[in-house]
Amino acid sequence: MVAVVDAEKCDGCGTCVDECSTGAISIVDEIAVVDEDECVDCEVCVDACPNGAISMSE
Repeated sequence: MVAVVDAEKCDGCGTCVDECSTGAISIVDEIAVVDEDECVDCEVCVDACPNGAISMSE
């Protein structure tokens, strides 16, 4: 599993970046981007996103 960002819902607020303990998420062109190699499937970003823009996918 890996975190996936819905670019239409993401407003680039950075909450997920602040909450990600592995540094797997960054903001690029005002949209969150997940480094799949660094993501550990903890789902903290899913719960933290105020816009519901992040989900888990296989």
